[in-house]
Amino acid sequence: MSSGISKKVLIVGLDGATWDVLDPLIAEGRMPRLKQLRADGASGIMHSTVPPITPAAWTTFLTGRQPGSHGIIDFERYDPPTHQLCFNSTRCLDHVRSLWRILGDHGLRVGSINVPMTYPAVPVNGFMISGFETPSHEGDFVYPRELKADVLARWPDPTLKARWKRRPLARKRAFRENIDYIRRSFHQGVEMTRVLGERFGWDAMMVVLKLVDNLQHKTWRNIDARWRDEDPSSRDLVRDTFVELDVAVGELIDYAKSHEAAVFIVSDHGHGSLEGKIQPNLLLNQWGYLKIREGAAQSVARGRNIWDRMRGRTKKFARQDDITHDLAVDFGATQACVMHAGMAGFLYINLKGRQPCGIVPLFEFERLRDELRGRFLGEECRVRDPQGREIQLFEDVHKPEDLYRCSRQEQPWLPDLMLIPHRSLAVVRKIRGRKAVRWVSEDRIEGTHRPEGVFAAWGNGVVPGRRVDLGLVDCAPTILTMLGLPIPKEMEGRVATEIFEDAPTVAYETAEKRVEAPQVTGHGVYSSQDLEQVTARLSDLGYLE
Repeated sequence: MSSGISKKVLIVGLDGATWDVLDPLIAEGRMPRLKQLRADGASGIMHSTVPPITPAAWTTFLTGRQPGSHGIIDFERYDPPTHQLCFNSTRCLDHVRSLWRILGDHGLRVGSINVPMTYPAVPVNGFMISGFETPSHEGDFVYPRELKADVLARWPDPTLKARWKRRPLARKRAFRENIDYIRRSFHQGVEMTRVLGERFGWDAMMVVLKLVDNLQHKTWRNIDARWRDEDPSSRDLVRDTFVELDVAVGELIDYAKSHEAAVFIVSDHGHGSLEGKIQPNLLLNQWGYLKIREGAAQSVARGRNIWDRMRGRTKKFARQDDITHDLAVDFGATQACVMHAGMAGFLYINLKGRQPCGIVPLFEFERLRDELRGRFLGEECRVRDPQGREIQLFEDVHKPEDLYRCSRQEQPWLPDLMLIPHRSLAVVRKIRGRKAVRWVSEDRIEGTHRPEGVFAAWGNGVVPGRRVDLGLVDCAPTILTMLGLPIPKEMEGRVATEIFEDAPTVAYETAEKRVEAPQVTGHGVYSSQDLEQVTARLSDLGYLE
């Protein structure tokens, strides 16, 4: 092992942060610690994964591998042979080595606090507190297991599981309560870092301030210059919350300095306005590729959805993978369907011999895939938005093996096409009404993800004031190099040598350490009650519908 640039590294995740929001606040003098960090270190845009969604992005950060290698492209996963949906978890990642495992193998102590896609917590050489996808505190969200009681005694809500409160008759009070919860979460992250860091010791530790993302999802109208001045009091509460974020970041920087550690700040994606939702299954139905069951079956599905909404429940998974719950599809007469969606649409051809109800012969697969891709990118998917501007509904439609340069044999659950929406739009799999896009009224605008996140690094040997853009896939190899460790050959990112005053020696492991892809698909990790809680939480943020 070569001598590293840094003895230790503290990684601070600002989930969903974007310079589009932070830079104006920095310019106004509201975020002095981030301003100083940018002046004293390197910083720039962090390019997210495709799609820029939390589970794919943070997993890429932790593995140095693209989604086509680690296999996580969404919160959900569709398994064609069983025709079922399940929820991704750490059980789906046994075939890849995370940054924590690599560091531990070299004898370094690690800590992980609230990093998404770390539930159930896995054994590490140190400690782990899982992220917001933790369903409840009954599960295995802590490692080592005996730490759970101490964590819950000091922090009753250690994984930030609360949802955004709504009180129609006390809207302002509810807004203030939500904002206060977010502010307290920032300072809780700092406290957990200090307390657990001192208890266990660390060489590399990471804390994610997750609710930066929630804040922007829910208060984008109070952030966006087009609407923020319509409600000055809410606008100022949100701005003050970013001030609190800067205070928390400053305290983490001070803690890192007290341990002679470098600081690595990163967001998994950026943020922007969500102005509409595309219904690709409606388009498939109108084009004749997808058939909806008529009569009683459709009425039953619609009735289930209405009944669930009346009870405040989102039951996508609660009936144990019943994929027809949201959409009464006649798969015996359907050639293609978007099985799950969010920041993108994940389309599967109903292939004979792959799905139990498949009807498309293998020799028709590529022709049909190309045909569908052409239609989603064609004139039929050009519309005018409420402002009269003509837009293309889908910015791109990818074949995953081309996008990720991977083998479909190694990742058989990858979709056949990935539908990437226009920047201001999201994708839903349900069908409501008869229009391809359901536009969001201006008084209900929220936030959604953008590919451009944030990056900043400070520490020994980092060039002050250097502006550098890099990708999430580059972070793990760069951090390993900072610590003087060799990079696994299976990592797909590069070392961002340009952030350093003197280019470090980049070493690689002599042999690729591969583990066979897991046979599990995520079943058995979440009970029906667990799925109810997690699905409601994710639906509240617009990740599931």
